[in-house]
Amino acid sequence: MSKNEFRVNVKVQPNAGSNQVQGMSGGVWKIKISAPPDKGKANKKLIEFLSESLGINKDCIIILKGATSHSKVLAIKCIEQENFVVALTAICKK
Repeated sequence: MSKNEFRVNVKVQPNAGSNQVQGMSGGVWKIKISAPPDKGKANKKLIEFLSESLGINKDCIIILKGATSHSKVLAIKCIEQENFVVALTAICKK
């Protein structure tokens, strides 16, 4: 992990009605994704959703662990950790 990236724990619920951040609990961000967990579609949608929501390139988000699990560890680059938390918190309130 480089000094310009940080790790984030997420729990993804695929097949949701819409893409949304539900909040953080126990250090884990809970995120609903509309795509099914079929052939990486939910993972792709998760990265697209987060990159659009954060205003960063999709290449700045990497799934380090949990590609086939609901629980994932992401590496986030191109944004400061504080700004990431502020942005996701703001999305939760919408």
